[in-house]
Amino acid sequence: MSKERGEAFIFDLDGTLFQTDLVAVPAFHRTHRRLQEQGLYQGNPPTDEQVKSVFGMTPDGVWERLMPGASDEAKKIADDWWLQDELDCLAEGMGELYPGVDRGLEVIHRQGFRLFVASNGRAPYVRGVLRAFGISSWFTGIYSAGEREVFDKNRLVALLMKEHQVNSGWMVGDRSSDVQAGKANGLTVIGCRYAGFPRFSDGKELEGADRLIDSFSELLTLAG
Repeated sequence: MSKERGEAFIFDLDGTLFQTDLVAVPAFHRTHRRLQEQGLYQGNPPTDEQVKSVFGMTPDGVWERLMPGASDEAKKIADDWWLQDELDCLAEGMGELYPGVDRGLEVIHRQGFRLFVASNGRAPYVRGVLRAFGISSWFTGIYSAGEREVFDKNRLVALLMKEHQVNSGWMVGDRSSDVQAGKANGLTVIGCRYAGFPRFSDGKELEGADRLIDSFSELLTLAG
């Protein structure tokens, strides 16, 4: 792997490093049951596939799709409860990184590249995942939309690059927002379409990516 083409890697989290569905789906169903029990929302529970479809979206988009017609108060409560239920699921040992992520990050880090996370997720969740799997130390910076109050991935990545003086590198993610953010900021985009795992986007989601990878380990050779 050569530094001639870049100095840093900026990773999305959900669907890129972390198998989000293993935590987010059961956590959401816990949240939805509580909302119904408290009389805060009586709509039908979304299917697992509908829950998976919102991964990577901003909060407004998430709740408009999962709880259409809900009051702003109910959506705010649901947002807080879902976060707590996700943290509880992590504490219970749920969830996994994609194969090769922990070793791959260590290899890239030891080769002298700076690593970052840029996620639309909430800060306690993003940091909770990284901490639960012991990979926080590989990252120079961890940027989440809520913590930075920047709810546009193009701008979030731009802020990250400005604050850390990143001039070139790779954006690695699984959604169109990652492709757009990478292109808008002059990064080489690597789209993740892991073979054998659930995919939370349609076939057009990664159009425009410079490369597609079927496993995280491919990243070690593609970036060279």
